[in-house]
Amino acid sequence: MSGKSNSLKQLALQKFKKNFWGVFSFYYIVFIGLISVFAYVFAPDNSQFANQMHLAIHSKKPGFKVTILSIPSKIESNQNIFDKILFGKKNTTTEVPISNYKITDDILSYKEYASDGLEGAEKSISLNTFPNNSVKDFIKVKTFIFGTDKYGRDLLSRVLVGARISFFIGFIAVFISLVIGVTMGSIAGYFGGKVDAVIMWVINVTWSIPTLLLVIAITLALGKGFWQVFIAVGLTMWVEVARVVRGQIISAKEMQYVTAARALGFSDFRIITKHILPNIMAPVIVISAANFAGAILIESGLSFLGIGAQPPMASWGAMIKDHYNYIILGKPYLAVIPGLCIMSLVMAFMLIGNALRDALDVKN
Repeated sequence: MSGKSNSLKQLALQKFKKNFWGVFSFYYIVFIGLISVFAYVFAPDNSQFANQMHLAIHSKKPGFKVTILSIPSKIESNQNIFDKILFGKKNTTTEVPISNYKITDDILSYKEYASDGLEGAEKSISLNTFPNNSVKDFIKVKTFIFGTDKYGRDLLSRVLVGARISFFIGFIAVFISLVIGVTMGSIAGYFGGKVDAVIMWVINVTWSIPTLLLVIAITLALGKGFWQVFIAVGLTMWVEVARVVRGQIISAKEMQYVTAARALGFSDFRIITKHILPNIMAPVIVISAANFAGAILIESGLSFLGIGAQPPMASWGAMIKDHYNYIILGKPYLAVIPGLCIMSLVMAFMLIGNALRDALDVKN
């Protein structure tokens, strides 16, 4: 039996490997996953939430370059390397965009950057502010590959850090939906009768409420925040899983291997978990892939409405909300770039779902 099971898995894997878009989507999702975990390693602005603001250089086009003066602070940041990699650097320095500077004696004089033909303020600072008077180590030309947003933050860094929320909400929401959906669907399908009627009533009531409205209600009850959104999205996606699992178990529980398991005196829990569920997971896997895409879209919609991830956290949906009016102001890339990121990630999950459906279809 195990040899047959392994051969079926191998056949499904071979069929999946032949699907170009499925394999491409898989590697793309892995790539986005690595970026989301190590976002602060790749991001040019590795401060927490990539939230280093420079209002003087707001809404600049992709490829914009400017000289940045970093003024060190006496405040010490006690962060270990893992904290910096996973959660960003607690930035204690002050960054100032400048147009020019000069050093005379022990004084650094600089002119702050100003756009639109304006003159920046001229300021000076003692060289003693910088360790070992090495002022030139604190003056660097910075390139903003994707430009800057309306607060003067590096758009590329915000996009990379924002991938974390959109990516991980899929995993957490799908995990919650699987735990609840598989449990409820298994109980309803296996035991039937009044138990099935009660669970189906709960499913139908939940199903009848618009998803976004239900998420908003749960979010308002739990409060606005990072984890609250994850839980809220997960609690709205279990219904479809439960219906599919229930239908599969209703047909599977009449199979001969289930009858044999009952005759051997196995418990209902063992029959469901060890015998039935492993044989009906194919459609559940396909639905989970689609739910990944759905969770990303719901989170983006919530962030756009302002009840998702809260500032200063970077979120693709919130980035679109902040800059959608720039579409008609000649700077559409501020909203288009995060929009394309959402579209590509959702598309990848949908394509991998289609590839899994074809690979796990025993009729083909």
